[in-house]
Amino acid sequence: MQKLPKLFIYLLGIIFVINLIQSYFTDLIFDEAYYWHYAQNMAWGYFDHPPMVAFLVKLSSFFFEGELGVRFMSCLLSIGTLIFIWLVIDNPKKKDYVLHFFVLTFSMTLLNAYGFFTLPDTPLLFFTAVFLYVYKKFITAPSVVLAIILGLVMSALMYSKYHAVLVIIFILLSNIKLVLNKYAWLAVFVALLGYLPHFLWLYENNFVSIKYHLFERPNRAYEFNDYTVGFFLNLLALFGFTFFWVYKALWKTKRTDAFNRALLFLTYGTILFFFISSFNRRIQTQWIIVISISLAIIAFNYMLENENAKKWIYRMGLVNIVLLVFVRFILVFEEISPLHYESHGNKEWAASISDRVGDTPVVFENSYRNAPMYAFYSGNTSFSLNNVMYRRNQYSIDDSESKVQHKRVLYVSQYLSKGDIAVDLPKQKKGFGVYMDNFESFRKLRAILDKSEISLKNDSPIDLKIYNPYDFDIAINKLKYSVVYHTQYKRPEEIIGITPIPKNPNLTVLKAKDTLYYSFTLPAFKMENPGYFKVAISENGLQPGMNGDNIKLVN
Repeated sequence: MQKLPKLFIYLLGIIFVINLIQSYFTDLIFDEAYYWHYAQNMAWGYFDHPPMVAFLVKLSSFFFEGELGVRFMSCLLSIGTLIFIWLVIDNPKKKDYVLHFFVLTFSMTLLNAYGFFTLPDTPLLFFTAVFLYVYKKFITAPSVVLAIILGLVMSALMYSKYHAVLVIIFILLSNIKLVLNKYAWLAVFVALLGYLPHFLWLYENNFVSIKYHLFERPNRAYEFNDYTVGFFLNLLALFGFTFFWVYKALWKTKRTDAFNRALLFLTYGTILFFFISSFNRRIQTQWIIVISISLAIIAFNYMLENENAKKWIYRMGLVNIVLLVFVRFILVFEEISPLHYESHGNKEWAASISDRVGDTPVVFENSYRNAPMYAFYSGNTSFSLNNVMYRRNQYSIDDSESKVQHKRVLYVSQYLSKGDIAVDLPKQKKGFGVYMDNFESFRKLRAILDKSEISLKNDSPIDLKIYNPYDFDIAINKLKYSVVYHTQYKRPEEIIGITPIPKNPNLTVLKAKDTLYYSFTLPAFKMENPGYFKVAISENGLQPGMNGDNIKLVN
């Protein structure tokens, strides 16, 4: 391995210390709190993501408490990302331009932010850089050892975020001859073997993550400005004021060898994939973040050979850094911020509730964001009760519900017009809390239809199965049923109560691990042109849950 220049080590150390300080003084953002919730119950998978982000949080908690106990490993991995980007660049001139390298990389917006935030993209960036480093060595001199390492890195990539599949596919497509390489097949075998625990978790959990991301996620009608123009704005946002020279470097780079071809395939492939996707849904900036790694390599190599690019990327990079440093201060000090950001005031609103309710568990309506944030800063039990107007999340599949069953809870919602107490909520919102003395919910009940689509004109009875996955019986009279009509974009819009007809009207209890059989007819709707419906169950007067799958309505 190359020896790192002293200046490189010094600057790396400075950035590491800066990120540690930032981690300590910045409140968690909501996604971080959610992933902290993941880490409270380690598993081989979670509703939204593979388990790497939870693993990083758990490791961090062994070293520190509080925010740093969530972010410490991210600080380490971000340093590792910079090291591997540097190592993969083999231009001998680079040692004379260490400062330029750090200006380039530290000025990249999300590469900078994920220097301390703990999100799935943090390990994704790190393992993408490691993957490129190992891949470069592999194509130079393939061997059993390198194949095993490459396979393990591919597995780690996929454990970070599902988007990692694009990194692997585009790089392999850049070198199609690998299909004839026995060592490449060994790498694939090792990667699949390493990923087997997550495959098994997906199978045991009915492929919940895949179903949500590919089929259940709500959408809306295409908007050119928000979707496609927004995608191009995201491409600019990744690099700020250096974007012109970074993308010029991409345009000027030729496929001179297999590794350069891999960088180009990864960059252009990712851009093309999400450009096409932008005609279907809004693309989030972090979805394209992997091109920060390939373009950091491409742009720095271009800087080393082009004086004009070197000059302007350095100058504009410094401008970016000044702005990013200001943003970092804003994250900590709300009083200098022109906007209220999600890292502001979380300790305060959590304390304003916990000071009044003590250790009484708090159930938040429709908020997988507020529930873990409250638990993190109060140290008390919380739960997100998700109803049919929201979306499923980790609280829908883990054991959080059991921790509030049959307890006195404070039920908090921003949608209540009155309650026992008024509460402050994030983003300067207000809500109310209602005390419930014997809280009981059955959000894991499943409403099962054997059909994947039904005609809008159907007036025949539809068979319905209600499965009880709990290890206790449930009184049938506690349950109410609804049909929820959704738009063509799977957004819930109209809830209509129904009274399904039981096959056995003499039953009064739904036994543990047992199934009840009903039939019902679709109720009349008022909304225009519904695209889907699902059956929802309300228990003990709570809002209907997300118990059934979306069933497509056809003409």
